[in-house]
Formats: sequence, C-alpha cells, structure tokens
Amino acid sequence: MRVVMVSKALVVGAYQRKLEELAKLPGIELTAIVPPSWHDRRGHRKLDRAHTHGYELLTAALVFNGSYHCHFYPTLGRLLRRLRPDILHMDEEPYNLAAWHGLRLAQACGAASLFFTWQNLPRRYPWPFSFFEQANYRRAACAIAGNQAAIAVLRSKGYRGPVTVIPQFGVDPEIFRPATAAERGTQGNEEPQGDAPSSAAFTVGYAGGLVPEKGVDLLLHACAGLSGVWSLAILGEGPERGRLAAQAERLGIAGRVHFLGHRPSTELPAIYPRWDVLVLPSRSRPNWVEQFGRVLIEAMACGVPVIAAHTGELPNVIGDAGLLFEEGDVGGLTSALTALAANGSRRAELGQRGRARVLARFTQAQIAAATHQVYQQIYRVN
Repeated sequence: MRVVMVSKALVVGAYQRKLEELAKLPGIELTAIVPPSWHDRRGHRKLDRAHTHGYELLTAALVFNGSYHCHFYPTLGRLLRRLRPDILHMDEEPYNLAAWHGLRLAQACGAASLFFTWQNLPRRYPWPFSFFEQANYRRAACAIAGNQAAIAVLRSKGYRGPVTVIPQFGVDPEIFRPATAAERGTQGNEEPQGDAPSSAAFTVGYAGGLVPEKGVDLLLHACAGLSGVWSLAILGEGPERGRLAAQAERLGIAGRVHFLGHRPSTELPAIYPRWDVLVLPSRSRPNWVEQFGRVLIEAMACGVPVIAAHTGELPNVIGDAGLLFEEGDVGGLTSALTALAANGSRRAELGQRGRARVLARFTQAQIAAATHQVYQQIYRVN
C-alpha cells in the first residue's frame, strides 16, 4: 500500500514522529510531501527535518504560501505520477485549493484520497471555496476529523462519506516527558539569563501564537492579580507581541514577563518541565473556536499541570487532568493560578493525571495506528 501524505504542518519537526510510527506499521510504503517553509501571521517556519526514519520526506514549492485558502503545490501532479500512490492523504481542510487540487490529481491517477478537517463551526464559504468543498466531499473516499464537532459540521454541509475522529498529531511520550530528578536539579541550579524566568518563582507558561483569539492579554491581567513571587514565560510569536509587551508595562509586571520568541519544536520538551503550570486562555471568535490545543497534550506529557478556558475542544482534551475556567473570566483564571501556586501536591497530582491521559489517548503511536486503520479500510474497498 503506497501512501502519499501532503502536509504543510509537517514543517514542524516534532510532528514528523507520527510518520515514523506510521512507517513501522505493516504493509505501508510512505512518502510525505511538505513545503520548504510556511509563513503566516504567527511567523515564518522553515522545514525542520527532525524525524525522518522509515519514510521519504520530499519538499515541493508552494504558490501563495501563507494563504490557508489559496495555497497549492504546482508540481504535485508530476510527483504523484512518479510515486503512483494507492492513497493520497491531503492533510488539508476540504474548502481550500490545495485539497481540491490534490484530490483531483489523485482521481486522475487512480488513487483513493482523503482529507483532514478541524473545522468545528458551520461556516459557509463563497465561491470558489464552496465549490472546492463540495467537489472534495464527492471525491474523497473518507475524511478524518480532529474533533467530534467537526463531524457535525461535515454532515450539516452535505458530506455523506465515512469519517473517523483522529487528532492530527499526538506526542511522543519518550521525548515529551517529565524531567528526571537530575534534570530538575540542573535546572534549579541554573542562573536565569536574559529573558528566562527565575527558577525560584512560581512559573506560569504559555505556548502558541500571539494572536487575539489565544487570549494572552487575559493571562497578563490574571497574573497581575497574583501575589507572591511569580514569573510568566510567553513562548511564541505573532502580531500581538508589541501590544502585549506594552500591556505588561501598563500593568506594572513587565519585569516578571519574559517573551521567549519562537523556538524549534525540538526544544519544547526541555522548556515545558521548567514551568509549574501551562495556561491556554483561548477566547472564541465568530469565525474561530479552539479546535484542539496541542500545547496542552505536550505539557501534560511532560507532567506539567494545565489550565485552560472552557471553550471549544479544550475540555475534552483535558478531561479531569487539569483545571478549567470560564472563557474570558480573568478572576477565575487568577483563582486557578493562585490555588496551584499554593499547593505543590495538587500540581503534582494534576501533572501525573495529565501524563496518564496522554499515554491513554494521545501518543503519536496511537494516532498513527488509528490512521493506518483508515488507510487499510480505504485500500480494501478500492
């Protein structure tokens, strides 16, 4: 079974572990096609070849790089004719040009195809995106949805084919893991440098894009209400960075807030264990609701307790392994942070629960096995 996966998300090195796990499974010959880089409002990401064993990783140039709706791979047809896949996995939403182009090419070369969707809001798109969507619904042998709400959206918009819920990527628990006692001791003896928070402080962490919907401004307000010694580490880039830095100055907490910028995905397993808690304070928008919150499972795998807004898919990801606060409730977030800052035993308990939940549901091996099962079903039918 020859499978080609096309995915701009795979420029992130940590995500490539799923493909290594897929390639280990029986009866599969796997090729991934990725762009050399991807850039959007969160910043510019170059391909990080971190995990490439057992499969072939090819690069193909993108037209309209950074446009979620309009980007596509002009050389994809030539690559598919050379690779002759049995299955084309377009790791893209059905309404975008890349998915339509890929599924059309797959049909022309006799390959079965599928698409991936996170879309958890019943958004209606203008032509040509509505045309792409409906055409892809007809061509796809199946769909993979990243959350339960996405299935309801697909059905409401006319997709009648098989669909399976599988998160796009999991985590490798051997890479994302709690720090050992020796590692904790080393971290505790390090002197803070530059923008790094002090190890003696209760350290709150955020990882993700610096964009309005992620609610980092709410986190700043919540931290301003904390007492005692604390620091806030903000990992990521985006258009809101300047405004957030100015907000920290106005709140009088700039000396405790550390903007770490963008870091390669391969550095994250060493960063998360330095934090006492990770917070994802997302807020809904008319055109966007949190679809999964991958940083939650990365931190949980590292034994770091998590706090998240009660919005979108986040409660389903956390389960009983973290704390939730009502979306937009700064006081509720401050209370949750205060409770964890004062109770190391509670932090340890939540950290253990979080890792156990990841091991039970969200490892790269589990995601790969579920995806492989979908491939087998398509291959048997076709």
